[in-house]
Amino acid sequence: MLNIKDLTLHYGQSQILYDVDLEAQVGQVTCLMGTNGVGKTSLLKAIAGAHPRSGGSVTLDGETLGRASSQVLAQKGVAYVPQGREIFPLMTVRENLETGYACLPKGERRVPEEIYELFPVLKDMTARRGGDLSGGQQQQLAIARALITKPKLLLLDEPTEGIQPNIIQQIGRVIEYLRCEGGMAIILVEQFFEFAHGLADEITVLKRGRVVLSGAKGDLDKGEVLSAVSV
Repeated sequence: MLNIKDLTLHYGQSQILYDVDLEAQVGQVTCLMGTNGVGKTSLLKAIAGAHPRSGGSVTLDGETLGRASSQVLAQKGVAYVPQGREIFPLMTVRENLETGYACLPKGERRVPEEIYELFPVLKDMTARRGGDLSGGQQQQLAIARALITKPKLLLLDEPTEGIQPNIIQQIGRVIEYLRCEGGMAIILVEQFFEFAHGLADEITVLKRGRVVLSGAKGDLDKGEVLSAVSV
């Protein structure tokens, strides 16, 4: 689904990513790991069109992407759940979900029942403002809003950050369900090692903006991966 070759990225005069290669396959979870500040979020932003690439190529579903905007990429099937969730605090849960309609044809603009099956709490809170939800509920809303767009590629940035354990488990089950459905590729950026390693099919480790370890989880020694992502 996604193929990245030699991607580089700068913030002003500072280079953040160096010749990054990454693949994400449909029906798999690709975990992007590394300590804080190594470029994981920057890579997701580059994939989502939220930050311009300095170089390299990105191919999505067989189509080579140029310097497309985040809006264009969203319409092509890239859904990004950012760190911090970024839901609209003054809009209701339903209104937040409906913002995903912009990527859909008019005839498909509805909230599928599947969304409420994955996140039952949202059905009970459709009229509540997003800013009144707990952190865990906001994270569920952010993921649900991304799923409304029917993505081919789902980018998740630190979905367990600041979330209570029972919600972490639910989010893990949702990711497993989406993988088993086989309709999308998933890239997961996650600091919670056991959570990430448990879900991963493929693992890529970044250090100082470069890929230092990459491969199928079954081909990589868990201790080696843990050492590579430790300070």
